Amino acid sequence: MTTVEPAAAAPSGRHQSEGPPARRTRARSAGPPRRNRDWVHGLLMSAPALGGLIAFVGIPFVYAVVLSFYNVRLGSPLAPTFFGVEQYRRLFTDPDMSGPFLRALLNNLTFAVAVVPLQTGLALALAILLNRKLKAIGLFRSLFFLPVVFPMALVAVIWRLILARSGDGLLNSALHAVSFGNWGAFDWLGDGLTAMASIIVLSIWQGVGFQMVILLAGLQQIPGELYEAAQLDRASRWQQFRHVTLPGIRGTLVFVALLTSVLSFRVFDQVYVLVKGGGLDEDATRTVMYQAVTTAFDQNNIGQASAITVVFFLIVVVLTLIQRRAVRPGNED
Repeated sequence: MTTVEPAAAAPSGRHQSEGPPARRTRARSAGPPRRNRDWVHGLLMSAPALGGLIAFVGIPFVYAVVLSFYNVRLGSPLAPTFFGVEQYRRLFTDPDMSGPFLRALLNNLTFAVAVVPLQTGLALALAILLNRKLKAIGLFRSLFFLPVVFPMALVAVIWRLILARSGDGLLNSALHAVSFGNWGAFDWLGDGLTAMASIIVLSIWQGVGFQMVILLAGLQQIPGELYEAAQLDRASRWQQFRHVTLPGIRGTLVFVALLTSVLSFRVFDQVYVLVKGGGLDEDATRTVMYQAVTTAFDQNNIGQASAITVVFFLIVVVLTLIQRRAVRPGNED
């Protein structure tokens, strides 16, 4: 009678899960940790953008800081002389320099206070309006975005034709026709009361499409199930907007508000074009960027213009940080 040999005892689970020592060693030494590789890859991919930012923003700003401590005249045969903080002192104490600068700063703040809420609110309304599944909705989105494609100089020329004082001005002509000839020609650009309002309307018309596209992308990321649940709970349109739409795009809305604030402080092109060629009231609409450019190239005072840009940069940074903290979600640290 033959006997069957018992099968060899199976190795324990601990030994089954472990591979050969040489293989484990190779696995550990296959390369650097994944986190380090991701960091290197991210740095390489962002290098072109960082290089452009340093070359076209960082270095010019540092150079402007250096020039602000010197008396530099454009086209002057004299060598630059060290002024210390004299340019900054004159900017706040010399009436010839502090007056226009403070007026320009006030105009900038007025422009920002008006444009940021109006443009953001209008962009949100347009985004909600165009966030629908309708025929030819892409065409309507393109039409609303079209002014963003136009250069600001071209937009300023178009609005100069609309707001012209003469009878050929489109706005005055339309009001003249509606009032049956009782409306006289009004100088929308030259009058101090309406000059800044004209710049505000022009800027909102040109830039609202860009913010609209960003908010539209945010709206499309909100899950549709949330709106279905709200409808089952018999929530009204306003309640859906307040409790579903706004929380869903809060981060996008904050980004758009911050971006609009920064862009509103950079207003220059439309003011310069309309002042030089459209009869725009200069005192009522001069901005800090306009003041810096005219100081540098009309008065040939590069040092003073550099001091203006440095002070304005610091003011914008402080205001942006305050705004960011004010609109920061409560769950952020």
